[in-house]
Amino acid sequence: MEEKKYKEKLEYKDFWDWFLTMEKTFFKVVKEGGQEAIEKDFFDIISPKLNQINKGYYFLTGMSDDSTAELIITVDGEIKNIVFAEELIEAAPKLDHWKITALKPAMDIQNVHVDIGDYKFSKDTIFFYSNEHEEYPDEIDLVFVYQGTAENKEVITTGVCIFLDNFLGELNFATQIDTFTVIGIEQARKELVPVEKLKDFLEWREREFIEKYKSTEWDDKEDEFSILRADLENSRPLIACINLSLLKYGSRASYPWVSVLKIHYNGDDNDGLPEKDDFEKLNDIENKAIEELKKNGYLYVGRESADNIKESFFVGKDFRQIAKVLKKIVQDNPDYKMSFGIFKDKYWQYFKDYDKAD
Repeated sequence: MEEKKYKEKLEYKDFWDWFLTMEKTFFKVVKEGGQEAIEKDFFDIISPKLNQINKGYYFLTGMSDDSTAELIITVDGEIKNIVFAEELIEAAPKLDHWKITALKPAMDIQNVHVDIGDYKFSKDTIFFYSNEHEEYPDEIDLVFVYQGTAENKEVITTGVCIFLDNFLGELNFATQIDTFTVIGIEQARKELVPVEKLKDFLEWREREFIEKYKSTEWDDKEDEFSILRADLENSRPLIACINLSLLKYGSRASYPWVSVLKIHYNGDDNDGLPEKDDFEKLNDIENKAIEELKKNGYLYVGRESADNIKESFFVGKDFRQIAKVLKKIVQDNPDYKMSFGIFKDKYWQYFKDYDKAD
């Protein structure tokens, strides 16, 4: 891992060394060019360079003041890419005429105004309330209420999301709310809370959550894996090996981040299951992931294979390190088409079908 960390820093440094050779040109484009020029002569030039480090970077720019250009590297809320934006900016040099930021920062609510057609989104038109679930007491399930017509649900949902992304900041919006819905005011069923109180509410819930689970750890001596079989709708088999004892863990919310590593293989001659050669190689890949992630405190839930796809499941207290480990696994195995996802699921509802297994 130390060698990989060093290599990543070199890749980030390579980009910034190149950026230094172009920064005066880019500054002039941002200061004097319009949106079309910025897209063509700035974003279209840096994008291929950054894609060599990690796919999934997006950009915002403008003048912070008369002498300072601002560049924000955003990941459009994609959890698995957050750490790579943060690391990129950590490696950035100090530049006199540039303000360079990882992820869209939180804004003063007084300055957040979003207009989409005739719809206006601001602190005066958005409210919220919280739904409590007895079965899922730590779940943050919010209802955002738009004070206006809700005829165009897609528009009001988009407007509210853009507003929250700017008000809370990209990191907080992506990580602090478990689930939410957007409704019109005529659909509201509880007392409305002004949206400016949302930050305090989320910070309070987060403090409570951290305090509740800060000393909670799963003991892997209790691991108990079971082999399960089912049939898909196309009659092909699904074979799974799942840690059923872990799925019964009473403090599942202490490991709220679920990760899925997906590997495609050719099992057409074996009813969609991997043949011997692939089976051994896929096991080696998975075992390396398990070994590395266990060292970093992540838990292995199990795996399933079916219809030419193997999926391996992990849970953890954080999303950053697992993104780095799984990215390396994908990069180190170009012979297979691979991908991974990371999402918040405090009660592991993703595994609810296995949770019922005996």
